[in-house]
Amino acid sequence: MILSDKRILEEIEKGTIIISPFDRKYLGTNSYDVHLGKYLATYKDRILDARKHNEIEHFEIPEEGYVLQPGTLYLGVTEEYTETHAHVPFLEGKSSTGRLGIDIHATAGKGDVGFCNTWTLEISCAQPVRIYAGMPIGQLIYFVVEGEVETMYNKKGNAKYNSRTIKPVESMMWRNDF
Repeated sequence: MILSDKRILEEIEKGTIIISPFDRKYLGTNSYDVHLGKYLATYKDRILDARKHNEIEHFEIPEEGYVLQPGTLYLGVTEEYTETHAHVPFLEGKSSTGRLGIDIHATAGKGDVGFCNTWTLEISCAQPVRIYAGMPIGQLIYFVVEGEVETMYNKKGNAKYNSRTIKPVESMMWRNDF
């Protein structure tokens, strides 16, 4: 089941969901709108290697916006820091974002119970499009968890994305054994 607006507010009151900054006007019927942070990143190398630490270059989105180009993967970040201690958070693009030809995640739309951070976005576009820091970029949806969680994400020793950040984080695939 997906949490309704009233249930999201109840969970925020209980402290099982934290959204910072939080503004009631961004609460939808069953979701919360998140916004694009001021930093983007691109990979330094054009060819990426899953076994290698692929480094990124961060840059700030200028006041006049930044034009995304097709064929390039951009890493973005949400303005909002979130914590989810009792539900499974899903990040989906807003329909208005999709109608501009912008995808905000390649495969990683689901968070884990215990995820505490900003969300790194895997942004691509169908055609050139100008984006701006602070624009609505996606929406968080919260699902009920069936059963007790043995180890929360923020308590896992091998969790790769626990360090709090305001900038996008590159893939840590290279830390896996394969």
